[in-house]
Amino acid sequence: MKVPLSWLREYVDLPAVTAHEVADKLTAAGLKLENIASHGHEIKNVVVGRVLEIEELAEFKKPIRHCKVDVGEAVPREIVCGAVNFVAGDVVPVALPGAVLPGGFEIGSRKTYGRLSDGMICSEAELGIAESSPGILVLPADTVIGADVVELLGLRDDVLELEITPDCGYALSIRGVAREAATAFGVAFRDPAAIDYPVAGGASHPASIADPTACDRFVLRAVSGFDPAAPSPLWMRVRLARSGMRPVSLAVDVTNYVMLELGQPLHAFDRATVQGEIVVRRAEPGETLETLDHVVRKLHEEDILITDDSGPISMAGTMGGLATEISEGSTDILIEAAHFSATGIARESRRHNLVSEASKRFERGVDRELPLAASWRAVDLLCTLGGGTAEPGVTHASVEVAPVAITIPAGHPGRVAGVPYSKETVVWRLEQVGCEVVDGAVAQGGEHGVAASGVVSGGDLAGKLAVTGENPITVYPPSWRTDLTDPNDLAEEVIRLEGYDRLPSVLPAAPAGAGLTETQRLRRRVGRALALSGYVEVLSYPFIGVRDLDGLQLPEDDARRRATRLVNPLSEDEPLMRTTLLPGLLKTLVRNVGRGFADVALFETGLVYRPKPEAPATAPILKVDRRPTDDERDWIEAALPDQPVRVAVVLAGEFDRSGWWGPGRAASWADAIEAARSVAREAGVLLDVRADRHEPWHPGRCAALYVGDTLVGHAGELHPRVVEAYGLPPRTAAMELELSRLTPAGPAQTPPVSTYPVATQDVALIVPADTPVTAVEAALRAGAGELLESIRLFDVYAGAQVGAGNKSLAYTLRFRAPDRTLTAEEITAAREAAVAVAAERTGAQLRGA
Repeated sequence: MKVPLSWLREYVDLPAVTAHEVADKLTAAGLKLENIASHGHEIKNVVVGRVLEIEELAEFKKPIRHCKVDVGEAVPREIVCGAVNFVAGDVVPVALPGAVLPGGFEIGSRKTYGRLSDGMICSEAELGIAESSPGILVLPADTVIGADVVELLGLRDDVLELEITPDCGYALSIRGVAREAATAFGVAFRDPAAIDYPVAGGASHPASIADPTACDRFVLRAVSGFDPAAPSPLWMRVRLARSGMRPVSLAVDVTNYVMLELGQPLHAFDRATVQGEIVVRRAEPGETLETLDHVVRKLHEEDILITDDSGPISMAGTMGGLATEISEGSTDILIEAAHFSATGIARESRRHNLVSEASKRFERGVDRELPLAASWRAVDLLCTLGGGTAEPGVTHASVEVAPVAITIPAGHPGRVAGVPYSKETVVWRLEQVGCEVVDGAVAQGGEHGVAASGVVSGGDLAGKLAVTGENPITVYPPSWRTDLTDPNDLAEEVIRLEGYDRLPSVLPAAPAGAGLTETQRLRRRVGRALALSGYVEVLSYPFIGVRDLDGLQLPEDDARRRATRLVNPLSEDEPLMRTTLLPGLLKTLVRNVGRGFADVALFETGLVYRPKPEAPATAPILKVDRRPTDDERDWIEAALPDQPVRVAVVLAGEFDRSGWWGPGRAASWADAIEAARSVAREAGVLLDVRADRHEPWHPGRCAALYVGDTLVGHAGELHPRVVEAYGLPPRTAAMELELSRLTPAGPAQTPPVSTYPVATQDVALIVPADTPVTAVEAALRAGAGELLESIRLFDVYAGAQVGAGNKSLAYTLRFRAPDRTLTAEEITAAREAAVAVAAERTGAQLRGA
């Protein structure tokens, strides 16, 4: 909403304050400032002149005129001008040499077209009144020659542009903003709607309301003998332009002007084209209407229409029909002002993708008491400015609507704010808003005759009144505040006017027992562990496409190909919910490598979506007017996919960086497996790594990850076809495991800390080359017994010294007892027992034996 400060001052006795000070007060009141635009402040040395003579210069291809203009000086000015819409004797604005026009455009005296041009005759656009104009601005003949044009036309002004929230529809008018400004500065407010208007004389035109849910008040007033050629006065055009509306014609400009002034949208019909009685109703099946934008619109059965005997003539509160629009020959006019359903207009506007200034106001709530005053204000302007005559009488169709009454404890606003407000303060602030406040709770058929359906008790607030012993107050919101429907709305008004800056900052007390769940703690521990290992966390979109699954080389019967499809995907290329974290990670890795980061290690923790085998095709869409039934909840649960938490890593390039300290080490499948072990350690479980074949990993470099007998994930080097499909660096490795399955067998146990010395034994075993390392390690653990504290593989060798088809695995075994120092005999026995079990299970032989 653009608010010219000069217009605002007509209804508010503002003190000598700047536009910024006014904006600060309005912002504190809840009307957010978007911008302050200054107009006319830079204009200087522009005066009123009278054209004395005009000489047409015919030797040029376009019209050029040499004019002599009286500007109140001893000698007339000679000015060259290309406009042809004025004649000798007309009064025009003249920019003298040294003048400055909007945009910093300076005017000088110069020779042009062979003549001296000692200034410039100005148009509306050159004075900043309009964006464009067809010719020179011609002023009234009785304007004083030599007068300052800026002062004469009121061109110097500041315009506040305010962002109006949906609950402040009343502020989409000068009237509403002026009321807020008056309250903010504590000065008088003159209501522009407080005018005397005639209501007698019969109906101006037959009209009725067929659907009370669509419209509860409909007013028509008639004007005859209107001059359609009458121009809009300059002051009106200036105000409309400053308010962001383009002047069109007097009849249209008057309706727009009154809408901006009062907040009541109006519509003007050519009375000669209206056939019979006007009826406000809903659309019927198959009806259409050609609107003012020359679009034939197919109407919906819930659309609100204004109709006559010929059918629809206007989409109520949104846009008029072409058949009854005001034209250049319209002399008899019907002015319509109404109060339409806010919800109905909002849905109609969005249904037809047709947002107008009128619909913006109706959908936010318009003052129901305005139609009579606003329609007369428009009629009065049309008669005064357009030479029309107001027809006697007014058509006033109305449906009785019970006023809203809200009963609250007087201390409720203070409890909401955490600041004590006296009852006198609460009442005073609510009355400033325009509410009527009475003591006591309202009763059916009480003083205001409010039906029970019109009473808002404030939920359980009214029930607490007897308990607290606090006397209630009953508040009747004003007609222009349709947003005040709840006790908390009233509390907000009191707090807003008292000042948000006066509210103390108090941290809420944390409820006892609250904190992170064990699952949340695990996710955080896993994230920290991987970050400390050199991985960078990323967040990918949870959407994939069939192409992503094809790139992973998944078989047609793979469970990961069965994915949940979105009805309205963000991208048609990715309509599925992800069943694995790898596609998002791989595409992120490719993006980083393409931007010059060759050494990349990424991880992500998130949900995957695995549809249930017997799940319904779609989930139900339930209404919000009731709680879902048990059957509906079961249906929803059955339709939703399983959503386990997974963690995945991808890595390429160097994992250990090279530098002056020496060569680096390329990332490999072993790093991916070690990342899985890091995750398992944080979960407090022991990971069993076994060789496997599983897409999208390389069949000879893929490990299955187990916890006990439960498969939790896979790790290894990606298949070359996957690398090629995604455009990945060679030998890219990845790991993915299901975090939801890493559940410890019991509570976490703190290992005992022994004060006795450790005994270290190294053992090198020769095993067949295809023997898994984990199998050998498991055998050594089983044979060493309880004295074994840890085991670590520190060397793998394959060569002539161990024989063809064999490899040597060297382990460090650490032994320690919790209650004594181990003897050499105990250590040797434990080592030999470990080797014996390894020989039995894997055929291992001691190297060098």
